[in-house]
Amino acid sequence: MASLPASLAKVGGNTLLSRILGFARDLVVARLFGADAGTDAFFVAFKIPNFMRRLFAEGAFSMAFVPILNEHREQRGFLALKGFIDDIAGTLGAALLLITALGVLGAPVLVLIFAPGFANDASQWELATAMLRLTFPYLLFISLTAFAGGILNTYDRFGVPAFTPALLNLSLIGGAIWLAPHLERPIMALAWGVLLAGLIQLAFQLPFLAQLNLVPRPRFNDRNPDIRRVIRRMGPALFGVSVAQISLLMDTLLASFLTTGSISWLYYSDRLMEFPLGILAATLGTVILPRLSRRHIANDPESFSQTLDWALRWLLLLGVPSAIGLLTLAGPLMATLFHSNEFGADDVTMASHSLMAYSLGLIGFMGIKVLTPGYYARQEMRTPVRIAVIALLVGIGCNLVLMIPLGHSGLALGTTIAATINAGLLLRGLLKQGILIPRPGWTSFLARVLAANLAMGILVSLGTGSTADWIAMTARARAWHLLMWIAIGASVYLGALLALGLRPKELRASS
Repeated sequence: MASLPASLAKVGGNTLLSRILGFARDLVVARLFGADAGTDAFFVAFKIPNFMRRLFAEGAFSMAFVPILNEHREQRGFLALKGFIDDIAGTLGAALLLITALGVLGAPVLVLIFAPGFANDASQWELATAMLRLTFPYLLFISLTAFAGGILNTYDRFGVPAFTPALLNLSLIGGAIWLAPHLERPIMALAWGVLLAGLIQLAFQLPFLAQLNLVPRPRFNDRNPDIRRVIRRMGPALFGVSVAQISLLMDTLLASFLTTGSISWLYYSDRLMEFPLGILAATLGTVILPRLSRRHIANDPESFSQTLDWALRWLLLLGVPSAIGLLTLAGPLMATLFHSNEFGADDVTMASHSLMAYSLGLIGFMGIKVLTPGYYARQEMRTPVRIAVIALLVGIGCNLVLMIPLGHSGLALGTTIAATINAGLLLRGLLKQGILIPRPGWTSFLARVLAANLAMGILVSLGTGSTADWIAMTARARAWHLLMWIAIGASVYLGALLALGLRPKELRASS
């Protein structure tokens, strides 16, 4: 069994590669297509199946499926495990086919539901509908990919599922560069890229399942009691694990009523926030869920708590400087990565404002991904659902109030508030139930992390200058200065941590 640090390094490394390719994808899209009605339409068409993928496949389904899969592996033997996989593959596949067919047929209505502001522009609505009919089948393929990834993660084969998202980025880059020039509507190339990526990602997982002799032979069997257990747990998990995604989707819905470009500004802000969120928080959540479920099955509450404690220490150690970095470097990041003839100075400024708002909630977004496994590994669904509903309602209220004076940045700030409340209540619940018992040394650890971040934040904030200064630079100068300030900030942070006495032994995982 792989150690937690080794698993974290493997998943984090592959996720980092995927995120770098994701930035390359966004850079290509921003420079070739800019931020206009066409890109707004694509981001809506892509966000709908991608949202449902995160909600059902990587969110609720994974949280419900992995603990029961671990139970079969640990207690029932290989034949029962293989039968369970075959049954759930057939049942899940049938449900996904039905949902996909309904989504394709109902694309015009879905666009109006998720972006009602498009009703005021018939051409934008028609374009989004046409793209959604291509992108919606992505839900089918990527959900089955997530199902395969759940199996591989249970066997500590974390690297393959972590690398798979890179294939989506490569497909979209290829579509934008090589297919777009040959289409009457170049933006449609991105929708074709999404569809092709779903097929490639699923096919990529199959050889690795074959190594485990676990390639599913799908058979529909909704009477299997274990499948019914998964379905029952999926319902509550929908809200519990995915409130952040629902909040981000609400941002898109409400942004469709704002100035043209608002959806794109929020998208690029979200993408930059997703970089640390995906590399660290999603990686931690992926790695600890199978381990937590095994600790729960083995009735080992002490190791269960220590695993959560370890994950939270790493979250704060790397998450807080990530949030400070996004806050202080919002303008430089947007100018360096996306500024072009198509993505102008105003786009850079507007997108940097929403990125700053999102950065304030980064620890909350990360906390949700790390803390929810503490509930779902124990197959407890009600508490996260109750917390998620509270946070979601507060977030919607904040969005409606803040979007009036602050526009798209108000939507980002409302989502930040919702995520922070969600994570705080999840943490309080684990502490109150005695599930998480913090190890000694938390006060001094937290003080040193905050002090080091304060030093880094002040230096970077004072030294980087205004967004206008960065826009005035050449592209090469922007890139050089950004790398320089990232290196300076990281050096100051690490140096301050060492000077304050933080040592690696405080971050070791339990065996």
